[in-house]
Amino acid sequence: YLKISKLALAFAIIHSKPPGKSCKEYAEHLAKIVSEQDTSLASGSLWKSKVEALEAEVLRLRQELLLNKICPKFGLENRKSSASDENLLAQECANPPSYSSQLEDSGCDVSNDYSFDSLGTTSDFHQSEHNLHTSKYCLEVVPPLSLCCANKEEPLTAPVQFLQRLLEIRKLSEIGDLQADLTKLEDDSFTICSSVSQLLDGLTAFYNSPKFPVSDILTEAICVLGSLIADTKLSNHVLKKCFKKLDEFQKKIIQIILNNSSINRFQALSAVSQVLVLLGRNNVLRNSLISLLLSEVHQFAEQMCQAHQIQDAYDITQYENIFYLFMILEQLLQSKTEESNVSSLQYIEEERNKFMKNLDQIILHLSDEFPLFSLYLWRVSVLLNSAQIQ
Repeated sequence: YLKISKLALAFAIIHSKPPGKSCKEYAEHLAKIVSEQDTSLASGSLWKSKVEALEAEVLRLRQELLLNKICPKFGLENRKSSASDENLLAQECANPPSYSSQLEDSGCDVSNDYSFDSLGTTSDFHQSEHNLHTSKYCLEVVPPLSLCCANKEEPLTAPVQFLQRLLEIRKLSEIGDLQADLTKLEDDSFTICSSVSQLLDGLTAFYNSPKFPVSDILTEAICVLGSLIADTKLSNHVLKKCFKKLDEFQKKIIQIILNNSSINRFQALSAVSQVLVLLGRNNVLRNSLISLLLSEVHQFAEQMCQAHQIQDAYDITQYENIFYLFMILEQLLQSKTEESNVSSLQYIEEERNKFMKNLDQIILHLSDEFPLFSLYLWRVSVLLNSAQIQ
């Protein structure tokens, strides 16, 4: 193949050489052009990295400026917490129980520490509720902002610290311990949106190729994301500007869960699933997330039914991973049922109707060969019906 390629290249050079130039001269001329192109490409890559670094620096300065506009005097002199309390709570927030320790496992552990409840959701999902409450208190004693400490290895540092500080200012101003002009948030929505976007991009990059045990900054990023969504005032502001980005992030995370084919992936997928459960704490995001999950599950169920009818092969990786989507979906639907908010169901009514259409036939065809999958489909349909009845 190499000889044929060289011969074809030689014929092409001979055939296309201009008059007055020998084949050797023309070949050397072409080689010089290609070499210059390679150099320019390398230089372009260098310039691209420089531009990205400058953009990150501009965003850092905008973050610092916005914080100074909201509360110019919010610094070390206003901190009332002792150093010992800060260290203790920072450690508790950075190392929540039953999270990173489990992720060090190979993924084959079946001990009681990783048991499933009656709905199939892991105990870690319920533990995340406790972690969120802990993180809210951690934000009250977060160390002074050091935005310039962000580096290439930890791209999450700058947005995490900025959003931590915003949450802290909001909380302290609400209880009257701090004077802050939160109207400035509306004047500079670009900085907040860019920071949230940077945070979501960093989380997506990590979960595309996760490394365990989880670093402290990633744990803090998840805490901040959950606290940001749980904070009603900041959440409304962020959702208004960043809903499209959050929706794209949810879609990417769902695809990461479905398509992860590594051998010891199951505990990593559990960690990724927790992020979606945290996003589902917000009513608006929960509705959109339920719609996305219903669409993915219904599409996969139809593919399974079609493959079963024609005795064709199916994607075993996606089949194993689809149960994590079931767990998230059941968790969100169960919380929606408890709220008994009928008006919020209108948002997911279209996807609900698609999901319920021909569901009985699908379950009937798959129940013998795929009983567990059929059972999960049925349980989701029960939760959808109970939510609609209420």
